[in-house]
Amino acid sequence: MNYFRTLTSAFIASIAAPAAFAQGIDEQVNQAFATVTGPFVGFIFAPIPGTSFPWIVMWLVIAATVFTIYFGAVQFRFFSHAIRLVKGDYSDPNDAGEVSHFQALATALSGTVGLGNIAGVAVAVGIGGPGATFWMILAGLLGMASKFTECTLGVKYRNEYEDGTVSGGPMYYISKGFNELGLPGGKILAVLFSIFCILGALGGGNMFQANQAHAQISGIVGEYPGWITGLIFAGVVFAVIVGGIKSIANVTEKVVPFMGILYVGAALIILIANYNMIGWAFGQIFAGAFTDLGVAGGMIGALIQGFKRAAFSNEAGVGSAAIAHSAVKTKEPITEGFVSLLEPLIDTVVICTMTALVIVISQQLVIDEATGVYMLNEAGSAIATVDGNTGVALTSAAFGSTISWFPFVLAIAVVLFAFSTMISWSYYGLKAWTYLFGEGKMVELVFKVIFCIFIVIGASASLGPVIDFSDAAIFAMAVVNILALYFLMKLVRVELNSYSERLAKGEIKKFGH
Repeated sequence: MNYFRTLTSAFIASIAAPAAFAQGIDEQVNQAFATVTGPFVGFIFAPIPGTSFPWIVMWLVIAATVFTIYFGAVQFRFFSHAIRLVKGDYSDPNDAGEVSHFQALATALSGTVGLGNIAGVAVAVGIGGPGATFWMILAGLLGMASKFTECTLGVKYRNEYEDGTVSGGPMYYISKGFNELGLPGGKILAVLFSIFCILGALGGGNMFQANQAHAQISGIVGEYPGWITGLIFAGVVFAVIVGGIKSIANVTEKVVPFMGILYVGAALIILIANYNMIGWAFGQIFAGAFTDLGVAGGMIGALIQGFKRAAFSNEAGVGSAAIAHSAVKTKEPITEGFVSLLEPLIDTVVICTMTALVIVISQQLVIDEATGVYMLNEAGSAIATVDGNTGVALTSAAFGSTISWFPFVLAIAVVLFAFSTMISWSYYGLKAWTYLFGEGKMVELVFKVIFCIFIVIGASASLGPVIDFSDAAIFAMAVVNILALYFLMKLVRVELNSYSERLAKGEIKKFGH
């Protein structure tokens, strides 16, 4: 009997040992990586002295404000023209490029519309209250000008090759634009941007997405090894990205509208079911933007959370979207600038606001009936919620209060968001990779294989510090990109003035009408 127990114990230990060993390795990698990268991560997300406001968010918001003023509120003046461009009214099929205006917009959107719109908004509203929504919308509207600036430059300075393919993005317009203006340091900044872009693509644009998708799926079907999810995702992603930007665009132009309609449709169902509370919800949003309402940090807390969520959600100023928009078929760089300004509107002003409204209207945030202000949790760090939910669980509970089966829809949405984000960021990382190591089928294939290997790693490991570092790398892209945009924005204004004059004179012709 003792012998049998010994054998049984040994067998159980043999099964548990690999898992324990893997977990031990995971923890060691976490600790070592955190030690090496901690100072860099700490610097990127450090608050402005005397506040809790991350300086990188202020860096993005100030730039968006500068571009809005410099280009005379271009996001509002040319909004209707941007819609006509997306519809294809001015698209010449003979123009150089690989994808249509709509496909470029869908590809860039698939890289930004993701978990931030679901979980991130819940965190922002949970800490900053409904008022955070107002500042989020404002930052989104301002961010439209940042997208306009970087995406115009992306097309203007892209490389066009004999086989019809193109390569563009901040690394190209920084090096070429600085050279054209006779400014030093363009090549160094371009290389630095490319390095940050590759790191961000492998981490935040890949591993984090796979990790969260596995967490959501296992939460529905039960626990199972993450590498299974990773292998499935890797296989599907590779099948898409091996065909290049045309293949990616063909997928995103179908997936992005579908997941957008699915998510916004569910939100509209809840808003319609609670139509009598919509006015009250907007009242809470406006009141919370300029008063305390019992929220942690008061009005400033709401402002910080709103600006932070907008910056983290639409990536305006990061430069990533300029890489996707550079592939568009056009001979007028400014047209893609107009198209790209729709991104923050859809991502932040529409989708993020929908999430916030549902959370507020479903009354998941606890209000003190005696005073009418929001009650804080025990720690005093956020608003108390009905079931103590935060993040994606709060969004799920808000939707589930009206639609009982919404957690299943949310699981589908998360998987689609993760998938679309991965294929878009694979392209961003690829273009940064080929900028550093040269164009060529083999060079591209090496990166695509590496990217898919990291999907499996991301789904099966909990590499917290790695994800933190990759997020920091993505916002480090913004440091380099915006610095360059300040020097190059005069070139964009030349393009804008020229196009505006020709459009007014009727020299910009419509096609297919």
